[in-house]
Amino acid sequence: MQAGRPDGVPMPAACLFDLDGLLLDTEPCHGRAWREAAAAFGLALSPDQLMAMRGRRRLDCVELVRGWIGASGAVPPAAADLLALQQPIARRLLRDAPAMVGAPELVAGCLELRLATALVTSSSRQAVAHKSSGHPWLGAITVRVYGDDPELAAGKPHPDPYLLAARRLGQEPSQCWAFEDSPAGAHAAHAAGCLVHVLTPPGAVREAYPAGVHWLSSLREVNLGGPVQ
Repeated sequence: MQAGRPDGVPMPAACLFDLDGLLLDTEPCHGRAWREAAAAFGLALSPDQLMAMRGRRRLDCVELVRGWIGASGAVPPAAADLLALQQPIARRLLRDAPAMVGAPELVAGCLELRLATALVTSSSRQAVAHKSSGHPWLGAITVRVYGDDPELAAGKPHPDPYLLAARRLGQEPSQCWAFEDSPAGAHAAHAAGCLVHVLTPPGAVREAYPAGVHWLSSLREVNLGGPVQ
């Protein structure tokens, strides 16, 4: 973890991590599941639509897809019917999703420096348990905000998930580094007042992200402490 720390920025008080597409390489799985489910109702999801869904809670994604189906002139399916197709596909694919390059090392680096950490994900508690079962290193992050958290008023792109995570850690959001990959997640963290690092996803349009984020091509670029090399 050498380059990748913004000039003049002190060590963070805490690191707040997204999960899908940031710590685990699950976004291709989610994309395939949504594409196949939407196709069953006559909608071919575009890359832009998939990017708009990235980082959002499951039910928020359902409403986006239903809206796009309706806008195409078709009758939108019930949310339950859409999920009945999408969820089995996602569960099957997510079992084998690997870690993102550098993710286990970044989490271990936080532990070594005794930095507080939190998981801030749009996935439900049950979904996280399923997709992280093969990744015991994720167990080091014990403070978590799930998409179905009962204290969560609104999901990403609203700031609520990051505000809740910072509060649970006892830290000011402005002293926290947030790590995201999606426009929705980056906007949520930025609105909460965090310093936002974006792991650039394939096909990203930088104008869709808030100004001032710190761009990463790999998590191995992150320098949590000490001088930038």
